[in-house]
Amino acid sequence: MQPSNHNLMTVEETAEYLNIPKPTVYFLVQRGQLPAIRIGGRWRVKRDALDRDILRNDDQGHQPTVLVVDDDEEVQGMFNLFLKKAGFSRLIVGTGEEALTALDKQKFDFCFLDLQLPDTTGDEIYKQAKKIAADMPIVIITGYPDSQMLDNILKQGPVTVLKKPLQLPQLNQTLLILGRGKPVKTDKKA
Repeated sequence: MQPSNHNLMTVEETAEYLNIPKPTVYFLVQRGQLPAIRIGGRWRVKRDALDRDILRNDDQGHQPTVLVVDDDEEVQGMFNLFLKKAGFSRLIVGTGEEALTALDKQKFDFCFLDLQLPDTTGDEIYKQAKKIAADMPIVIITGYPDSQMLDNILKQGPVTVLKKPLQLPQLNQTLLILGRGKPVKTDKKA
């Protein structure tokens, strides 16, 4: 037995472990979003680093905390129920000002950000949020994927974008890609 290799998983094993498609594992590994190394031309994912850094399976009982920034009450309600079922602590706000105040007061594991807000633009909130919490993943949710605001955000680097109307399977997949959580059974649209 080779003790150093029991920690390394193949792409297939990783896909099964995370319950995501194999092409998604390849995509995440190639983008450096999963802790992996190449051995003999094949990717191997480091299970302990995946558990500790990505899935955050630690002994501290850390419950991931999500910030949702969207002024649509129907979307807020959908996120509240979905994230509760997924086991996340959550703060849902409707304005950019509330979002920035929350980011100043609390650390979030990630954020869902709408581009159309009543008091400011989503790209401005994105820029400010990255100054406050540079490592926090931000998922853009928008009904306007061809907007200048989204172009401004994309100039700062790659970002995950979900198009409205949101679908719960799409949210499930996003949480899995971010390495945060387990699938929530549902097939409803938001």
